[in-house]
Amino acid sequence: MAAPAAEGLAVTALRSVLHRVRQAAERSGRRADDVRVVAVSKTKPISLINQVYDAGHRCFGENYVQEIIQKAPELPEDIEWHYIGHLQSNKVKQLLSAVPNLAMVHGVDNQKLANHLDRMVSSIGRQPLKVLVQVNTSGEESKSGIDPSNCVELAKHVKLDCPNLEFSGLMTIGRPDYTSTPENFKTLLNCRTEVCKVLGMGESQCELSMGMSSDFELAIEMGSTNVRIGSTIFGPREYPKRQ
Repeated sequence: MAAPAAEGLAVTALRSVLHRVRQAAERSGRRADDVRVVAVSKTKPISLINQVYDAGHRCFGENYVQEIIQKAPELPEDIEWHYIGHLQSNKVKQLLSAVPNLAMVHGVDNQKLANHLDRMVSSIGRQPLKVLVQVNTSGEESKSGIDPSNCVELAKHVKLDCPNLEFSGLMTIGRPDYTSTPENFKTLLNCRTEVCKVLGMGESQCELSMGMSSDFELAIEMGSTNVRIGSTIFGPREYPKRQ
């Protein structure tokens, strides 16, 4: 269980983040409502998530299937869950079955995963699932994501060949230390331009998930519509010794 002091700090931190999001949106000529704040609760207890929920926040994210399938059933059903990062095909059924209120997957990085998600959404009979194509904008082999040169092809596959998925945009992680430079974000913007041209979509229909605790203000100023914020809201991650 998190200490009461820590829980109070999370709510204060959330309000601070929302204020900073509003300021960054205004600097870029947008409204704060144009930016979704995904509170990433990785390694954090349900009690802490509940505190942030009670403060009015509804959008939460997790990075590990095992964590989200344990937490989601214990938390309110009106939470909008986002699964973030690399998803293994063999975990797809487990994820979709345990989390009916899964709103979006950031991100799909290959056709095999897209096809598997598409089939599984159909077989369990849930509403089409929103997905973002993950692009590796920093060029590191250690990072998941498709090469920018192949992102149009994958986005096209999701939109045209996966009827149970809703292609919703693009996602990137960026630099190795998670402090992205404008170049990383510019690469994703360029990918969006190409994808929208090929798919005949307006750029406002194509979401961008870029920016985390250390670089979310820059990301918003450059057009991000989803920022994934963990430690700035919840504090440093706590990994159990047994792991």
